[in-house]
Amino acid sequence: MSKYIHMADMTDLFKTFGTEGKPLHPLVAVLDFTKSHVQVEVNTRIGADFYAILFKEYSGDNIRYGRKSVDFRDGRLVCLSPGQTLEMDSDEETDPTMAGWGLFFHPDFIRNTSLIEKMKDYTFFSYEVSESLHLSDKEKQLLNDCLQKIESELLENIDVHSQAIIVSSIELLLNYCSRFYGRQFITRKHSNNDVVMQVEKLLAGYFQDSDKNEKGLPTVKYLASHVNLSPGYLGDLLKKETGRNAQDHIHFHLIEEAKSILLNTHRSVSEIAYSLGFEYPQYFTKLFKRKTGKTPVEFRNMN
Repeated sequence: MSKYIHMADMTDLFKTFGTEGKPLHPLVAVLDFTKSHVQVEVNTRIGADFYAILFKEYSGDNIRYGRKSVDFRDGRLVCLSPGQTLEMDSDEETDPTMAGWGLFFHPDFIRNTSLIEKMKDYTFFSYEVSESLHLSDKEKQLLNDCLQKIESELLENIDVHSQAIIVSSIELLLNYCSRFYGRQFITRKHSNNDVVMQVEKLLAGYFQDSDKNEKGLPTVKYLASHVNLSPGYLGDLLKKETGRNAQDHIHFHLIEEAKSILLNTHRSVSEIAYSLGFEYPQYFTKLFKRKTGKTPVEFRNMN
């Protein structure tokens, strides 16, 4: 039976990982996992009320990404948002040769700053752990520099400038993560092309299925589950490869199918909408006009 640990604040964080002393700040913490005195048990699930950026470094060369070898074997970065759960399974056991660090910050720490609005742009916080970021030595050093600035500021006496300096360093680190994920999408271009082809095949098959009106419209979650990726990672992958996110791909196939039906049958707009999986015909009409500039009836009459 798995064990669940919930961490509400930095004090809980220190207790969970057996870190000596007390947090230097109630809402921000930097941990060196090589100094942790507690090994989290296998099959333990850990949840927190704050953001966590975790880096694990390996000395071996047996690290794999799903069923494929990773791009860089030195280490990987995982970003978790509040409420996400990290599970320590048999592949995640602590190794004596493993080093790593963690940056943790509570949403309240950035609540009154511009960073709180930008967090939604850092989509990698919605990725699965298996979609972690694999870093080169140069990339690791850049993140370490940001981390050292944050840790150095935490060791100083807190003043009116502390929050702004720490927040700017966190934002810089997150911007680097965005850049590095962009690099990772490029270095995995071959496997990414396979995913794009799978998505196109899935959508083509979905709209050719006679039961599509009963299944409803395809969702990003549906596509992601069939290619074994998280919805967030799939959306970003498709955006990088094709310029369209997952929802755009769904809408493209949907509109193309609708055009064919409009021009090759005499079925009413409502009948077409229901056959495509729409619950309400007016939603179909609104989407069609947004994508084509014409209503379904106008499109049919012009052609």
